Amino acid sequence: MTQVVLFGVGSPILVDVEESLFRAGISIAAGLKNFAGESFLSESIKVITPDAFDNGILELPFIVPLFTPGHRWQAATEARALGFSRPYGLIDPTVTVPRSLIMEPGGYINAGCSLGAKSHFGPFVFINRGVSIGHHAIFNKFVSVGPGAVVAGGVHIGMGVMIGAGAVVLPEVSIGDNTVVAAGAVVTRDVPAHSLVVGNPAKIIKENIAGYKGITVNAGGQ
Repeated sequence: MTQVVLFGVGSPILVDVEESLFRAGISIAAGLKNFAGESFLSESIKVITPDAFDNGILELPFIVPLFTPGHRWQAATEARALGFSRPYGLIDPTVTVPRSLIMEPGGYINAGCSLGAKSHFGPFVFINRGVSIGHHAIFNKFVSVGPGAVVAGGVHIGMGVMIGAGAVVLPEVSIGDNTVVAAGAVVTRDVPAHSLVVGNPAKIIKENIAGYKGITVNAGGQ
């Protein structure tokens, strides 16, 4: 049975990641608590801290169960600095996976998603519950997609983009790095980097934003 380490235990979404691992028959060796605060890890699972763990744990694959792109990027960078070197890609067993799908290490696809063929998910992409993604879609590293979003075929999503719950991105649209697509927005045309778009059709209401929750994912990251 594969074992993994969950790097970061302070996000409520961790409970979904736990369920996906259970369904996949993958056990959790430990959860690493990298920040003070509440832990959402099941009580039966060991919690460790960066200043006190057996170096043998570094040999295990790790998952970063954090939804915010910037938080996931920061945690992945911290994990690398501590010596973790094997990011693990997890697709919930409820998902039908196309033969031609490319998923780079560190990503997570939650339960009930529909994936088109020939799509490419970069490192540490996070696709939440019930998302529908068309064929030939490209997602750069550290993209997050909220529950129930629909991303059509041929789209290109930049690094660190956050797509909110229930949003729709129409075919062949490109969205620039660190842009935020608000929940329920319908994106009908290309969106430049570092923008906030809302509404139907989606309009830019802020430019030159850092990124979701004010954190920029940059090219020097994972």
